[in-house]
Parts: sequence; C-alpha cells; structure tokens
Amino acid sequence: MKIRILGVPLDMGASRRGVDMGPSALRIAQIGTRLRELGHTVDDGGNLLVPDRSSLQGMRSPLDYLPTITEVCEELARRTADAVREGCAPLVLGGDHSLAAGSVAGVATALAERQQRLGLIWLDAHGDLNTPQSSLTGNVHGMPVAHLLGHGDRRLAGIAVPSPAVRPEHVVFVGVRDLDPAEREHARSFGVHVFTMRDIDERGLRSVMEDALLLAGAGTDGIHVSCDVDWVDPREAPGVGTPVRGGATYREAHLAVEMIADSGKLVAMDVVEVNPVLDELNRTAELAVGLVGSAFGQRIF
Repeated sequence: MKIRILGVPLDMGASRRGVDMGPSALRIAQIGTRLRELGHTVDDGGNLLVPDRSSLQGMRSPLDYLPTITEVCEELARRTADAVREGCAPLVLGGDHSLAAGSVAGVATALAERQQRLGLIWLDAHGDLNTPQSSLTGNVHGMPVAHLLGHGDRRLAGIAVPSPAVRPEHVVFVGVRDLDPAEREHARSFGVHVFTMRDIDERGLRSVMEDALLLAGAGTDGIHVSCDVDWVDPREAPGVGTPVRGGATYREAHLAVEMIADSGKLVAMDVVEVNPVLDELNRTAELAVGLVGSAFGQRIF
C-alpha cells in the first residue's frame, strides 16, 4: 500500500496536556520504519500547523477551543481527502481524538466523489458521542462521533461533503467501557452499533470483530479505523490521559487489528491520545506502533 503519515499535535480537545507530543513519540518509536519493513511505500507528510494552546487568549472553558479545533479539523480533512484521491491510505497520528472529526470527514469526502460510502470502526474506551450541549466537561475530544453523524456544532458537523460524513448503521464501537448518560442515550437514538467490553468478555474478541467488520462493511467501500490507545488496558498502555481499567489485552488488541487487515477493507487509520508525559519509557507509543503494523499486515508467521 501507499501510506501517508500525517501528524496532528492537537491537545485543545482534552483536559490533560501532553498529547500534542504524541506524533513525535510515535515517530521516535519508528512507525515509518515499521511500515516500510512490511513492504509499504510511506510518505511522511509531517505535522499540520496547530496553534499552541498556551498562545490562545481568553480561553475560559474547554468549549472556547471549539473554533480553533474546527479549523484544524477542516485542514486535516483537506489533507486526508487529498491522500485518498492520490491513492494513499492516510495514517493520522494524534493528538487528541477530536481530530477524527476532520480525518474521517476527509476520507468520506474523497470516497463520496466516487459515489462510495465509508464505514467506521471506533476502538475506544469511550463513546465520544457527546455534543456541546450534552457534554458534562466541554472537552471536544468527547464529541467527534456525534459530529461525524451530523449532530452538535454546525460547522464541525459539516466538514464532510456531503454531510454527514458517515451513516449511523455504518458506525461500530468496539471495547467501550465508559459512557456517560447522554452518550448512552445518543448511542440509542443515533442508531450506531456498540460492542462493550462485556460483549468481548462474553463472546470473545474474534466473534465481536467479525460482527463489527460485517456491520461497518455492509454497503460501504472501505473502513476507517479510529483507535484511541486507551482502548487497551492501562497496564499495557499507561501513557493515555483518560485511562479506564478493564480494557483489551495486548493480544486482543492485536487480534482486532489483524482481523481488520485480513478483511482488506482498511482505507485509513487514526492513532490518537498517546501522551508521552504520562508514559513509561515510550512503551505506549511502541505498543501503538505495533498495532499499526498489525493493521497494515504484520503477522507472526
């Protein structure tokens, strides 16, 4: 494959600082080298220009960052759309998860130009289904899926052309274990598919991922995988801002992305919320690089 790496040093959507250094941590962990060793052609497009959070004036609440985050997402959407048009699979390195409102929108836009639709698999401990009106914290990294479905702030929800970027029946969450009341209600009313950690405990990861791939792939022409590293249990991935116990094991995480690779439907991927400030010897970034390798075809044998 041709893979285009795009770094997005964005931390305005999160309450804890440090995820803006995530793209650097992932590059230090040799993400480009790993993909080239698998035979892929890798073009590193560098980092998007993101304003320094400390340089912004008059920010009294997390929602005050929404216009700036939206500008970053609009530029990211242009970059991911161009990558797809040029035959590349965008690999977006975050940064906080609010960036997915742009990365997914851009890929959806490029596919729509071919009369195609996009499926979305969301690997995350959280639902990210809040809107500015429903959020208890105002943190925008808890809102990208709602906006990709056309809800919430009009400008952020309208980045894809046409909008919304994805249909709810094509959106699948895997490994969720921390939803607030509004997100539970939104998941039901929006009509997305949610597989929690209990589903994985009861059915096994393989069965859940088979269903996830069928749902995200039905009526679509490619799948975008958006992976928040806090999807993995914090014992394996300590360097995240919002850790939740009881996540996917190391092998479950690899099996999930290996199955995505086997499907042949992966067209784009985000890897977000790596926080080097909270990490131990860059082990979370190294874990993330391993998962990216598996998603793009690395095998044990």
